Amino acid sequence: MSENQIINKEDLVVRFAGDSGDGMQLSGTLFSDASALTGNDIATFPDYPAEIRAPHNTIAGVSGYQVHVGNHIYSSGDKCDILVAMNPASFKSNLKWAKRGATVIVDIDTFTEEALQKAGYTDDPFTDEFERAYTIIKAPITSFTSRIGDAVGVDKKTAEKSRNMFALGIIFYATHKALDHTFAYLERKFAKKPQVVQLNKAVLTEGYEYADKLEVMHSHIVEVAKADQMAKGRYRNITGNVATAWGLLAASEKSGRRLFLGSYPITPATDIMVELAKHKSLGARVFQAEDEIAGICSAIGASYAGALACTSTSGPGLSLKSEALGLAVMTELPLVVVDVQRGGPSTGLPTKTEQSDLAQALYGRNGEAPLVVVAASSSANCFYWAYEAAKLALEHMTPVILLTDGYLGNGSQLFRIPKMDDMPAISPRLATPGDTEYRPFKRDPETFARQWALPGMEGLRHRVGGLEKAPEGNLSTDPENHALMVRNRQEKVNRVANYIPDQTVTGNPDAELLVVGWGGTAGALTLAVEELNNEGKKVAYTHFNYICPLPKNTGDLLRRYKKIVVCELNSGQFANYLRSQFPECAMTQYNKVMGLPFEVGELKEHFNSLLG
Repeated sequence: MSENQIINKEDLVVRFAGDSGDGMQLSGTLFSDASALTGNDIATFPDYPAEIRAPHNTIAGVSGYQVHVGNHIYSSGDKCDILVAMNPASFKSNLKWAKRGATVIVDIDTFTEEALQKAGYTDDPFTDEFERAYTIIKAPITSFTSRIGDAVGVDKKTAEKSRNMFALGIIFYATHKALDHTFAYLERKFAKKPQVVQLNKAVLTEGYEYADKLEVMHSHIVEVAKADQMAKGRYRNITGNVATAWGLLAASEKSGRRLFLGSYPITPATDIMVELAKHKSLGARVFQAEDEIAGICSAIGASYAGALACTSTSGPGLSLKSEALGLAVMTELPLVVVDVQRGGPSTGLPTKTEQSDLAQALYGRNGEAPLVVVAASSSANCFYWAYEAAKLALEHMTPVILLTDGYLGNGSQLFRIPKMDDMPAISPRLATPGDTEYRPFKRDPETFARQWALPGMEGLRHRVGGLEKAPEGNLSTDPENHALMVRNRQEKVNRVANYIPDQTVTGNPDAELLVVGWGGTAGALTLAVEELNNEGKKVAYTHFNYICPLPKNTGDLLRRYKKIVVCELNSGQFANYLRSQFPECAMTQYNKVMGLPFEVGELKEHFNSLLG
């Protein structure tokens, strides 16, 4: 391969698509890992089917994995430069994500008459018009893989499981990457199955060499720019759910409180529980409860006993936890609730992303039950927001809901592993044994938080529970006392605003339009605003991670702009929340409720229309 055949690009988007079981998630992960190890910045977007066992070769069963690699990556990208489609159904359902002129790689062996009919084709999909619009590579992937399987001595079913390695080999050739990192992974992963290692390495190599023999590939080899703005340090590719688990572990170590997670498995949050269960050596205790209610109630009990208590869930589970959340508010115990949002209502779109739980997080409890709400904005910073959620809960004696979403939780990014010495201190509000002045709801005059007396602390026996109490801890139905306690619990949450940073704005300082986002939409919004400013437009951008309470300068910031657009993956929940707080600020909104993240192109089109 001569150097003049290589196309240099700042970034590249590759999308793997196939039937469930075709290994597309693994192929995408291995490509993203190899890219990260060779110096690229990355962001990924796994696109799982909602059906657990959809019929083979149907669109309902298509699984996708998109990888965006390059110099400085904000999101998983809009349309792809290279599409791998392992069968007709994945070809039909994913072609809309390919740019015009993209390279499309298909396993032509799967394009049988029966499979075409199942995918909804009545004619040959490879029309003259299609072949003019894309560079098509019809690779006999199944045939090659079967022959290699015969040579290695494995059965047909085992051999076909490695078809994804052949496609990955083509991608490695097309992106000018070596196979070494993936070989090392296979040797680690299947160390006890040498025949499987031999098979997959042989298939991967064959895919690479097949691409080398294709003349059309020689003019489509891409060298993607390496990241040049990354701080020195130790990095790894991490998903948002794993980052969340690590953030909670870090908070446990920093606070000196043992970590307890009481949860019930639910898509797309289960991996938080799975990851924490691996770390008993770090003091983590994980309880898989029989249901969502038992999960949060066990966490409240652990909090009463002095643990950093957490529970993880998604939208339907948060609904079930709402009564117990009210108990945590009333008892004023620290608790972290991680909600990895998905499409709803009800079972909805369990494998798709959405920001549809904000109103539930803010208001979804009976009575006056205020608590703190924060939101992560990237897969990597789920670590820091999980840490911050734990810090706020322990220092302000309140439940904290951390909102992530399926896009962040399942997606991955490069993560610079921090040193624990660099993490901010966490100071739980522990009572002092033997304190004769202790009262359960005696408050710190600055924060309004109560002290945390643990079972066994000398002289600090007390009562807390779901019934209203007087400040000294006695049950009380007195109207004046109830009004006082309601005000105090709200004031405690309000005063958290004194301990969080001001909201900041990026972009053009003379902006005609302010773009507002929150949570997991940060990547696409950042890039859209940046590109518009580079084109000479005047756009500013502010992104919210602290939701309740809002940063203290929020009102002043919003009042500086005549044109404001609030962008979110729901029907306008954050926009309505801001309007309720700042009715004097005129806001429009841009919403998407399709189970998909924003695309930079659609955002720019809308912002341009607002700019006139």
